[in-house]
Amino acid sequence: MNSTSGSMMTTMITFVLIILIFYFLMIRPQKKRDKEAKAMLAAMKKGDKVVTIGGIHGTVVMVKDNTVIIKVDDSARIEFNKSAISTVTPKGTEKPAPKKEKAEENKAVENKPAGEITPETASENTAEKSEDKEDK
Repeated sequence: MNSTSGSMMTTMITFVLIILIFYFLMIRPQKKRDKEAKAMLAAMKKGDKVVTIGGIHGTVVMVKDNTVIIKVDDSARIEFNKSAISTVTPKGTEKPAPKKEKAEENKAVENKPAGEITPETASENTAEKSEDKEDK
């Protein structure tokens, strides 16, 4: 009887350890992320920049109980469920885009591969082909 209760106790300790490991490595961090996401959505207000789970970037125009209206273009507004918002950047905290200098833009144009087709090269190629047909 003594060996049976000893192995049973070892089994119970093993199960308790596995449950504790699952709690601290999976359940607790997920609850923390859920709490942060709820706080982020609750703090969302007009003017905030948002990104949806589908990758649509926009600015909040109106916040309702369960939905939010996002301005994605000058005339385009889309209504989403709040649960579809993945990130919120509060108004005034976004970093301005770095300004490109003309020299960097010129280098980018010069470094294009020779075989790359751009709108400029496509129109040039079309003009050359039409001239070749006229010559024949």
